[in-house]
Amino acid sequence: MRAQLFSLLILSISAVPIAAQWLDYPTPGMPRTPDGKPNLSAPAPRTPDGKPDLSGIWGMNAGAYGNNITADLKPESVQPWAQSLYKQRMEDLAKDDPAGVQCLPDGPRANFNPFLMSKIIQTPGLIAILSETLTFRQVFLDGRKLPKDPNPSFMGYSVGHWDGDTLVVESTGYNENLWLDYGGHPHTEALKITERYHRRDFGHMDIQQTLDDPKIYGQPWTIAIKASLIPDTELLEYVCAENERDRHHLVGKASDDEKYAVKVAPEVLAQYVGAYEFPPPENPTNILTSYVTFSEGKLFLDFEGKDKVPLIPMSDTIFSILGDRIQFVKDDHGVVTHFISFAAEGDLKSTRRPDKK
Repeated sequence: MRAQLFSLLILSISAVPIAAQWLDYPTPGMPRTPDGKPNLSAPAPRTPDGKPDLSGIWGMNAGAYGNNITADLKPESVQPWAQSLYKQRMEDLAKDDPAGVQCLPDGPRANFNPFLMSKIIQTPGLIAILSETLTFRQVFLDGRKLPKDPNPSFMGYSVGHWDGDTLVVESTGYNENLWLDYGGHPHTEALKITERYHRRDFGHMDIQQTLDDPKIYGQPWTIAIKASLIPDTELLEYVCAENERDRHHLVGKASDDEKYAVKVAPEVLAQYVGAYEFPPPENPTNILTSYVTFSEGKLFLDFEGKDKVPLIPMSDTIFSILGDRIQFVKDDHGVVTHFISFAAEGDLKSTRRPDKK
């Protein structure tokens, strides 16, 4: 859970009046329950030729893969230089992130941002995927092949075909200066991504994404991305460089806070163990879950069940994680109810789930 991710949400706020953005307009053709609410469990729509219609505005949730796309790989499957580069970028607070800091397009991690929405427009021969970042992808369904020697581009080149009710998209030709995830894993121009889009029902779509870059990674691997339909709204443009406030805060190293760590009693640390849920305001149904665990006298934050990161105590309630700050909050009875993540643009609340740890 990186502050860079959270700041994307805050920076997407525009000065344009809400009414001008159609942010509260009923989606045409949306099935509804008797009380008028969107029925997201209704059957998936189909096009006149019988194919599943993937059109709509979607929120993506790549879970822990957004920060560490190699979370399921064994260390020996990653070239040592690439693993060292990833660790260095994390230590440097991702201040050289081409997209998150330098405001270039996201490239191969286009499906990873849980705070910004994507709009799919489907036609028989072409699918367009529009992002609130004003970038776009074209997926050609007209039978053409991928270019053999493409000029590398930010968003790559994509062709698709149907495998039953699943859309299969193959993409190559990515600019190798971009990152695979927000943590900073690199890739080369040999990268090939194969996606499988399956719309389960009206409001939910499963995306399997297989990555293959033999120059860095020992074998192809597949990650899962959950997509949920966002009804009755429209895209709100987000321009990374507009009102940007992060860059000058990205100084020092992630490990600097270890010099200022304080000792906190184990019984105090144990109180914070649990699952914490964060609903992105733009898509509150797309719950992001962080797990706080306690072992060997230390607290860890385990985002979506993967990629465990230590929490460095700055006080009994405030902790550092990769240079960012979170604070645990208790109610009047001394029970931990949530934690606050502090970002330059505002504070974000993750609520403790009472039923599970």
